[in-house]
Amino acid sequence: MQDGTFASPGHPGDTARGDAYAADCPTRRLLDRVGDKWSVLILLLLGDSPRRFSELKRRIAGVSQKLLSQTLRSLERDGLVTREVEASVPIKVVYRVTPLGRELLGALRQMIDWAETRMGAVAAAQARYDARGEAAAEMVALPG
Repeated sequence: MQDGTFASPGHPGDTARGDAYAADCPTRRLLDRVGDKWSVLILLLLGDSPRRFSELKRRIAGVSQKLLSQTLRSLERDGLVTREVEASVPIKVVYRVTPLGRELLGALRQMIDWAETRMGAVAAAQARYDARGEAAAEMVALPG
């Protein structure tokens, strides 16, 4: 077994479980992918229904064509998304979430729900923190 891994009961087909705290654990790369905002948004949209590249690009404000392409390729490589080419004129490419990707969607939806509903509390905490920093800076700046 690789350093940072141990037997994993409970997930059929998985023989080892990673240790995200270990520097060389592949889990970290997977966490980078599933924690990336573009990956999260793409997976959530594909969880609702299969979509074409142009639909994803239109729906996800701020993502560049290059970044969307790279992220889709990475998600496909990780087994979270499939790319299906339909023979038509013009050729139609459709992206779908895989069963493995669907397993991840529950957690992602909870995370998005939490972020959307708790942003007010986070903004209030940020304002309190920033006010403390400003007060400390003013005290340092006062002639003593």
